Amino acid sequence: MPSAAAAARDPEEAAAPAHRPDRPDGLRAVVFDTDGVITDSARVHAAAWKEAFDDCLREWCERGGGQPQEDPGDRFRPFDVQEDYRRYVDGRSRLDGAAAFLRSRGLDLPPGEPGDPPGNGTVRAVAARKERLFTAALRQDAVEAWPGTLRLLHALRRGGVPMAVISASRHARELLSGAGVLEMFDAVVDGHEAARLDLPGKPDPAVFLEAARRLGVPPGEAAVVEDALAGVEAGRRGGFGLVVGVDRTAGPTSARDLREHGADVVVTDLADLLPHGPRAGRHDEED
Repeated sequence: MPSAAAAARDPEEAAAPAHRPDRPDGLRAVVFDTDGVITDSARVHAAAWKEAFDDCLREWCERGGGQPQEDPGDRFRPFDVQEDYRRYVDGRSRLDGAAAFLRSRGLDLPPGEPGDPPGNGTVRAVAARKERLFTAALRQDAVEAWPGTLRLLHALRRGGVPMAVISASRHARELLSGAGVLEMFDAVVDGHEAARLDLPGKPDPAVFLEAARRLGVPPGEAAVVEDALAGVEAGRRGGFGLVVGVDRTAGPTSARDLREHGADVVVTDLADLLPHGPRAGRHDEED
């Protein structure tokens, strides 16, 4: 793939919906999300969130004299690592994700204070428990880069395409370094940088716009690659020239949801964006 622009322009060289809209010319750079796009760490995040949320839901249910049920109508039912994760948590900062999921179950917990210890009484306490679980999991479970993503990164690097990586997580550099890809990127805007610069979280496009600024490329001349609904919405809001949605879950509505939130192209494997890349994993226009 000689350039991001060529991949976006040539219908024979980019996996896309069957009746995709015209792609803009002049794409010169690419901004990637980290978890779920570059590394397979989304599963580790989801597992940590499940343990933290399920304990919280159980405690608040027991306070009311009940027990959580698997019934879809029970607001204290366990956290779903696919649907709940992608709808409420994926792509958001830890605090925003915790608050969004708890609100979805009718638990309007107080925000709490920055020093709150892990627990179930405040949003910060639940988020702190997730952070502790995630950090412990990273020490035991190696996180790797997706093979198809590696192929695309190497192709873009050979083509001289500037690349940035963003993440709501403060673990992004650790994850990227462990996966052996950190040095491939010209700019990194992770959770630490977002906090330092006081950038709002997705779906606000601020983190993507900062990444494009560091690459010296206007948003309209850059592509965003995201797997989270909040992330593709941020790419669209930021006026990026192309928004690629990565559908790792392949659920019944996941591809459509990504398109409805702003993805121009939806693929299950980023190797689909390469010339002569695998074609079977792509989604057609309608599910």
